[in-house]
Amino acid sequence: MQPRKTDLAHDALQAHRAPLDMRQRRLLILCDGQRDLAQLTAMIGPEASAMVIQLIQAGYLVSTAPTPVTAPVAAAAAVSAPPAERRRSLVAARIYLLGILEMQRHPQAAALLYTLQQARSDVQVVAALRGALEALPGLTSAGYCERVRQRLFEVLPETHLAQLEQAGAVAG
Repeated sequence: MQPRKTDLAHDALQAHRAPLDMRQRRLLILCDGQRDLAQLTAMIGPEASAMVIQLIQAGYLVSTAPTPVTAPVAAAAAVSAPPAERRRSLVAARIYLLGILEMQRHPQAAALLYTLQQARSDVQVVAALRGALEALPGLTSAGYCERVRQRLFEVLPETHLAQLEQAGAVAG
């Protein structure tokens, strides 16, 4: 099965007001009709198949037939598939927050985006993440801000999360 977004899903991703959590949104973004359920599970985790079923039932996804894959290619993909455990990465956290800041229509968000883009060292990146998290409540709704904060803390490495906790950016 290779799930593909419906028009409802495209509208939900653009509106940011749909009743979807960040993991469901991420899954919707990845469902392009090219990735099969095994690939999505490797990217999202073991709960991907249940989430796909929920999103199909809710009308956000439709199932398409998989394209045929030759046996050696499928075997190589299975061997090289990353484990389903959650990965934490400062780069992923940075990219995620850059995307969030790009969507904000506010001069302060543009300044925070520039600061995060220019950060080179891990210390600078963590400081820019902290600054963005501290400013985000003034730029968007409390619920959206909290979802962003939760998702960021899901991907941020434990050591950097500890640095944000020490700086007081975790409270919220």
